[in-house]
Amino acid sequence: MLSQIIIGILLTLGTIVIASLGWWGLETAIRRLHRWSQRPPHGLKLMTILFLSLTGNLLIIIASVLLWAVAYMGLSIFTTFEASVYFALVAFTTLGFGDILLPTEWRLLSGMAAANGLLLFGLVTATLVEALRDIRQRQRRR
Repeated sequence: MLSQIIIGILLTLGTIVIASLGWWGLETAIRRLHRWSQRPPHGLKLMTILFLSLTGNLLIIIASVLLWAVAYMGLSIFTTFEASVYFALVAFTTLGFGDILLPTEWRLLSGMAAANGLLLFGLVTATLVEALRDIRQRQRRR
C-alpha cells in the first residue's frame, strides 16, 4: 500500500512539473502577443489566444496522461501501451468505465490518478479563465 501511495505522489508531482513548465511556456507565448492582441479588431485575436491556451492545456493533459501510462507499463501492470494510455485517460477524466481495471495490488493508483486528473482539470479551467480575462481587460483598456 505504501509503495502505491509513494508512486502516486511521485506521478502527481511529475504532472505538476509538466503543468508548471507548460503554463510557463504558454504564458510566455501569450505575453509576447499582448501588444498585438490589444489592437482592434479584437475578435480574431481573442480567438487566437483562446486557441493557444486550449491547445497548450490539451498538450499538458496529454503529457500528464502519458506519464501515468508509462508508469503503468514500467510497473508491468498492462501488457500493451494502448491499454495503459486508455486506463490512464479513463482514470484521469474520472469516467471509470470499468472495462479495464488495475490488479488488486495496484488499485490505489486508480484513485490517485483520478484525484490528479481532477486537480489538473481544475487548474486548466482556472488558467483558461485567467488568460481570457486578462486579454479582455487589456483590450477594453485600449
